[in-house]
Amino acid sequence: MAITRIGNPAIADVRGVNFRNIIINGGMDIAQRGTSVTGVNTNNGFPTLDRFLIGFTSSGTYDMSQSSDVPSGKGFSSSLKIKCASTDTSIASGDEFLIQQRIEAQNLQYLKYGTSNAENLTLSFYAKAVNKTGTYCVHLQKNDSTSAYFYSEFSVTTSWQKFSISIPANSVVQSSGGAISNDNGIGIIVMFFLMNGSSTQGTDAKDQWSTTNHRTSSNQVNFLDSTSNEFYITGVQLEAGQVASDFEFLPTDVNLSRCQRYYQKSYDIASAPGTVTNNGALWSNIIRNASNQNYWDVRCYQTMRTSPTVSTYSTTSGVSGNFRNVTDSTTNASAVSNTSEAGFSIRPNAGTNQNSGDVIAVHWEASAEL
Repeated sequence: MAITRIGNPAIADVRGVNFRNIIINGGMDIAQRGTSVTGVNTNNGFPTLDRFLIGFTSSGTYDMSQSSDVPSGKGFSSSLKIKCASTDTSIASGDEFLIQQRIEAQNLQYLKYGTSNAENLTLSFYAKAVNKTGTYCVHLQKNDSTSAYFYSEFSVTTSWQKFSISIPANSVVQSSGGAISNDNGIGIIVMFFLMNGSSTQGTDAKDQWSTTNHRTSSNQVNFLDSTSNEFYITGVQLEAGQVASDFEFLPTDVNLSRCQRYYQKSYDIASAPGTVTNNGALWSNIIRNASNQNYWDVRCYQTMRTSPTVSTYSTTSGVSGNFRNVTDSTTNASAVSNTSEAGFSIRPNAGTNQNSGDVIAVHWEASAEL
């Protein structure tokens, strides 16, 4: 039987079926950092689900969690849930609240942006709201060379709906300035807006690429106007072509390994960094008394996008920047060096002397997010 290949012809799994979904973890199944946070007021953070970054500039706060509320009979087990924790009813012109995924540029070369053969795209997803129904907006931003922007509206109700948004290639991305660099930087950012101030609202260029940064329409709802507001999303898929295909479900191990290119940790998947546990920790011995001569090497599970930022944690206190000396039951400052895409070294911080033969235990997390 012939196999029809859809999507990126350069990327195929072992079954001969291509990874057509450009989005990673679109089914909201992987949450290495934890499954819920409350009262957050952080911009450009990854509070819970892997690969989904929050952009937030507001006096309000939000809760974020991995939810089991999903579209019935569609095969999903998880969704991303956002709840308004404290309100902001006076939106400043530069305020914003959005869920985004930043896509690595070298994964987008088959779109042929910057040429007359640039591919059309289709973005599909399921969404619903509690209390705050109405018009929401999705926005795409293309980096590199000449920046390009696309936005479209979608109308959310209290029931799960599947949305499909066509993103046609036009002269903005077909010209030489539309090219996406072949590197490990940001190629395209996909954003789902929950609130947006007036400075980047627009009434023109909807549903087409533009060089003007209109991120939403003026119809965009203010999700932060009531603590009764909830927003749910899952099944996010971005693919080449003009028709939305069924969501591409991947095996859990494949999905996790794709996420680990950008973030990984020593803890069990269900344990958030800082959890007090010995499970999964790096255990080793002090081999010399001089602190700067003891190095404990970590090999990454997957090659990371770039040299990661690494944090260490004591196994008994969960405090960052420390390791545990199991032999003398002390918590000591640690340092990280020799970082690369493949691994890194953990050592006692300068001036922290241990005894030769002492047993140490330490947890770590490594981030190479875009």
